[in-house]
Amino acid sequence: MITKPDKNATRKKRHARVRSKLTGTAQRPRLNVFRSNQHIYAQVIDDTNSVTLASASTLDKELTLESKGNADAAKAVGELVAKRALEKGVSSVVFDRGGYLYHGRVKALADAAREAGLEF
Repeated sequence: MITKPDKNATRKKRHARVRSKLTGTAQRPRLNVFRSNQHIYAQVIDDTNSVTLASASTLDKELTLESKGNADAAKAVGELVAKRALEKGVSSVVFDRGGYLYHGRVKALADAAREAGLEF
């Protein structure tokens, strides 16, 4: 009997492939996205110094969301992480979709971050 491949394991392989070519620097940090079934998280990371410069998620007390696992919530997280990154002086980032398809919640977060002032 052949078993189905683990979706998260294949995502991690895809993410490792992307990360081998993509790093965040102090001038242009990496905007990383993690998506779970119930929440979405975003971090702006400087890989050269191994420092998280800004982060936001649907678990933040600042966000008052009805539902935390939909595109509207992802849009709110994208705006919040962009606002926090701009406060730290980061205006240009490299987008790391984390092995997820650029669709749905991931795309909503990216578009909202762009509209809020981040360049990528």
